[in-house]
Amino acid sequence: MFIAVAGKGGTGKTTFVALVIKHLLKAGKRPILAVDADANANLSQALGIEAPDSIADIMRAVSEDRESIPAGMTKDRYVAYRIHQSLAEGKDVDVLVMGGPEGPGCYCYVNNLLRGFLKDLAANYRYVVMDNEAGLEHLSRRTTQNVDVLFILSDATVRGVRSAGRIRELADSLKLGVKKKYLVINRGQPADINVLWPEIEATGLEYAGLIPADPAVTEYDLHSRPLVSLPDDSPAVVAVGEILSQTKIL
Repeated sequence: MFIAVAGKGGTGKTTFVALVIKHLLKAGKRPILAVDADANANLSQALGIEAPDSIADIMRAVSEDRESIPAGMTKDRYVAYRIHQSLAEGKDVDVLVMGGPEGPGCYCYVNNLLRGFLKDLAANYRYVVMDNEAGLEHLSRRTTQNVDVLFILSDATVRGVRSAGRIRELADSLKLGVKKKYLVINRGQPADINVLWPEIEATGLEYAGLIPADPAVTEYDLHSRPLVSLPDDSPAVVAVGEILSQTKIL
């Protein structure tokens, strides 16, 4: 199963991805490939796995030292070999980090590489969970394709919900092959949903649930503790579990 998470910046996508993985592991749904496709990569920290070299790091290194490519090996084959080496292996979870762009406006080659590599790599995992970059850019570059479930996160604001609706519209227009699309409201209160409901309905997304503001998440982030180690009764952990149950992932 391929699960992707999108949304504008600051909506808590990485936290959500980490807690989805926590629940998958608890349910015995493994092995898992976690893909950090956000240029501001921090999923490894949330999972408690040492950050590996990113695809962008590898691309820069190869570009700066072309003589490092062994004789008789093409650039693409060598980069694919280096990417295989860069996978950070954890217990039942491996992490692949995309990293930042190679240079101003130079993301296309990295995206193309990631798209092809993911297709081959995903066959080795029962679940692939991808943390996308903020906004619409990653979807528009078509790296996120043939996704079983796309969770679009929003904060409890009209602006955030409308942004989620635009992401849904873009995903539809690009024919990305996303089977299910859900809206999740993060760091909100039940009363917020009543106020936002007309905007939620206007997105055309199925509403999957609300994640409350959780002081434990803030505390763990403050001290750089892995979010996958949050207690099972943490409000955010409980809420994500309910969302995964409602959407029949668990």
